Amino acid sequence: MQEELRYLLALSSIPVIGPGTTRKLLKAFGEPKNIFRASLKALLQVEGVGKGRAQGIVNFTAWDETDKVIEKCEKTGIKILHYEDAGFPSLLKEVPDHPLILFVKGQIRQEDRYAIAIVGTRKASHYGISVAERFTDELTAMGFTIVSGMARGIDSVAHKKAIQNNASTIAVLGSGVDVVYPPESAWLYKRIAEEGAVVSEFLPGTKPLRENFPVRNRLISGLSLGVLVVEASQRSGALITAEFALEQGREVFAVPGNIMSSSFVGTHSLIQKGAKLVQSASDIVEELRHILKGFVKSKAGIEKGIALDAEEKRLYEFISHEPIHIDEIIRKSGVASNEALTLLLGLEIKGVVRQIDGKKFQLA
Repeated sequence: MQEELRYLLALSSIPVIGPGTTRKLLKAFGEPKNIFRASLKALLQVEGVGKGRAQGIVNFTAWDETDKVIEKCEKTGIKILHYEDAGFPSLLKEVPDHPLILFVKGQIRQEDRYAIAIVGTRKASHYGISVAERFTDELTAMGFTIVSGMARGIDSVAHKKAIQNNASTIAVLGSGVDVVYPPESAWLYKRIAEEGAVVSEFLPGTKPLRENFPVRNRLISGLSLGVLVVEASQRSGALITAEFALEQGREVFAVPGNIMSSSFVGTHSLIQKGAKLVQSASDIVEELRHILKGFVKSKAGIEKGIALDAEEKRLYEFISHEPIHIDEIIRKSGVASNEALTLLLGLEIKGVVRQIDGKKFQLA
């Protein structure tokens, strides 16, 4: 695998060759090393390669630089994930044009497959900041990982709030994973790497060039079950992330804002085009219920170490973040009304459920 990784790194360092071309080459030649052993004529027979790309492979001599990248990553604690590695994000593998190599500072966990991206404008309003913080609070309380791009504004707000909540967060960079951008976010970068992961498909040392950011946006959506756009103008990069999400079959959520403000034109346009208008994290969970399969419910109680007896668990199974009437709980569980009320009181005391108006209950 180390040898294969070396050849893939070499391919990725050739500017004219991206993941799509690499896939075509792998399909044609099987192993990465065979690509570099192929003749110019053989390379030109691969659809989409062309003379420039073929010559870039045939004339490649920068093996020392490739080895230096591997050495640098080993010395600085940067993981290089091959797309066939067990640790490569499972959600990202579903994206047709996912990178074949991912550089990671920190740790991507299996639970990070339950992730929501929160994106928005760099020039966030007080309202946008408050909304981003509120949704981050609610989503992390349910156990979700927060994915964003570590940009100024909404992105940084979401990352910071996730860290404050001791929750996992993933930052996707438009530069090398060792290049902090924006530079004033050095502290945030360090904490994200400690609490979650900083990732990039670009070689270490790559500068934050403008053209890199639309490319990285497909990874933000690709790492997430859905994308929440908090505040976006008509030309916001967050809209590019939303477009990628739709192409990838991910859900897109949008928070409504002031119709008199230009910073919400993009957000409202998404809603007009079919993005789900959301007012709380529960709206997101409801839309993703068919995917989550009880994830939020388990995070809300049992996995936090709250001990429930057999009868309490029996009722717990019928309660979600959507309010349910006591009569419905009794009907579904088959537990007598007096006993159900006693059990629900116990669940309230333990902080697992809460009662709201009209004898309705929901997860706390």
